[in-house]
Amino acid sequence: MGQIKVIITGTTGMVGEGVMLECLSNPKIAEVLSVSRKLCGTSHPKLTEYIVPDFLSLQVNDSRLSGYDACFFCAGVSSLGMSEKDYTKITYETSLHFARILSALSPEMTFIYVSGAGTDSSGKGRSMWARVKGRTENDLQTLHFKKVHNFRPGFMKAMPGQQHTLKLYKYMAWMYPALKTLFPNMASTLQQVARAMIACASTDLKEPVLEVSDINRIQA
Repeated sequence: MGQIKVIITGTTGMVGEGVMLECLSNPKIAEVLSVSRKLCGTSHPKLTEYIVPDFLSLQVNDSRLSGYDACFFCAGVSSLGMSEKDYTKITYETSLHFARILSALSPEMTFIYVSGAGTDSSGKGRSMWARVKGRTENDLQTLHFKKVHNFRPGFMKAMPGQQHTLKLYKYMAWMYPALKTLFPNMASTLQQVARAMIACASTDLKEPVLEVSDINRIQA
């Protein structure tokens, strides 16, 4: 496959911004559409922004979302302090609504969803966020896409120049070399995460779930 056009959500967050920055600099990416609730703060010839205050208000006939080869769904929130009902609405309902629209518009698209290390596909674990993420992963697999990949990254080192870095990751960045050496299957750079996404979208790789070791192994 030649150059591809991608949709990225969550570009005002750490993961989405990092993935976007790699896509903008990567020669395998022709165009990037950022779909977010507010401007991402980056300007680039490849980049178009689509501001959507509420993803649940998007309609299936939205032509601005058609014509893309892949979606890198990086939007998400922390479950800290949230009820399961509220977290489910933001995490599960929003993700599935957006994905269903894309599958209707572009069934030949590759959809990549960022969940996280420890996601519970069984839906029976004690951790609320892991159950909700697992349910989201499972139901995304039932949609009519060319492929669906669920990414489960662990600790991620931010890209140089990022504006939206979580405080915990910013303060712990100095520990990355030691963490990578001692626990190689727990950490990645955001560049590695983005390049693994690009590889999945531009090749015939079919792994439905990618853990940290897979993310670090599969690089565009």
